Amino acid sequence: MTKQLRWTLNRFHSKSSTKIDLSPFQHQTIDQVRSFLRTHPAYQKTPMYSLKNLATHLNISNLAVKDESFRFGLNAFKGMGGLYAIGRVIAERAGLDLHSLTFNQLLEVQKNLEKMTFITATDGNHGRGVAWAASRLGQKSLIFMPKGSSLSRMQSIEQEGAEVQITDMNYDDTVRMCSNLAKENDWILVQDTSWKSYEEIPLWIMQGYSVIASEMTEQLNTEQMEPPTHVILQAGVGSFAASMTAYFANAYPDNPPQIILVEPGAADCFFRSFTTHDGHMEQVKGDLATIMAGLSCGVPNPYAYQLLKNLAVASFSCADSLSALGMRVLGNPIGDDQRIISGESGSIPIGLLYYLRTTEEGAEICNALSIDGDSRILCVSTEGDTDPSFYRDIVWKGYHSNLPAYSEIIK
Repeated sequence: MTKQLRWTLNRFHSKSSTKIDLSPFQHQTIDQVRSFLRTHPAYQKTPMYSLKNLATHLNISNLAVKDESFRFGLNAFKGMGGLYAIGRVIAERAGLDLHSLTFNQLLEVQKNLEKMTFITATDGNHGRGVAWAASRLGQKSLIFMPKGSSLSRMQSIEQEGAEVQITDMNYDDTVRMCSNLAKENDWILVQDTSWKSYEEIPLWIMQGYSVIASEMTEQLNTEQMEPPTHVILQAGVGSFAASMTAYFANAYPDNPPQIILVEPGAADCFFRSFTTHDGHMEQVKGDLATIMAGLSCGVPNPYAYQLLKNLAVASFSCADSLSALGMRVLGNPIGDDQRIISGESGSIPIGLLYYLRTTEEGAEICNALSIDGDSRILCVSTEGDTDPSFYRDIVWKGYHSNLPAYSEIIK
């Protein structure tokens, strides 16, 4: 039987967020980002559901899941970063402040500029978001995907007007190739990972992602729900998780939620980094084969890593079967809980949580993380069924269900 998970407490975690600069994610800044994004005609606040029956089944106080499959009609959250970053690039080329413009005004601005080409590497969702944003703003996009990428996801990107190619390299090598092509051809790289001399656009992308956390805190207040005690976030290169974490640290400075990271076992660079003796970044090489395509990244974003190294309390490296479990749990709700169609990368926080609350191994981990009957847990389903046929294979046919028999220890 395949081991379902490995995990570690983050001994580099700091109980005080004052040691790091969270100013790029302060409320005033992210409110400005949101003010621009909401001028797009397709913007709407995505729903967040309180799964009360599942929370009761798992013996926790509350479980809230935000469903990003409704974002801009893209079936995933990534358009938030792509639209804001590309908008910033166009506005700055015109010598304007994006925050003084609406989306329609920016459309008029770009007509007076020389057309730009935006390039990125993607496993699917990010590339579609970049292609969509570039196309809506009258620009060209080139999208490169790593080997093994889904043809269905490739076709979805092509439908947004991009030129798309699947490479014979893994994700991280594809990123490096795109960076080189951008330099050689004076194209603009739109990547949500950073390195020395490439830091501005990745930060803009992260600020776009932070609007999701802004919406979540607003929704908690509207529904008169207490602040979360724990937030389980997908890592990938870490940009999404770090942007959410930084916003929550600013939102709840006196009692921030415990941040738990989750990654595929085949691409667990944060888990490995947190187990080092000095906290240096570890890289995972090779094919990085996992059904969680959006998280198949072996090199952390250094900026995101520094944030999460300080603010995350634990990291989990999970088998694909836990992602498949989460897809089935969300797609087959208890009682009148909302049904959520969640893809492989979107479902892994729920798959992990379910495993932790229903197995003997999980009970020991929950004790270490103070997950109990009073816990209020937040998760984000970051994507819907971005590969519909594969979604059905998992949910209908039981693919990737290599799980042990559960000892239902909590009733």
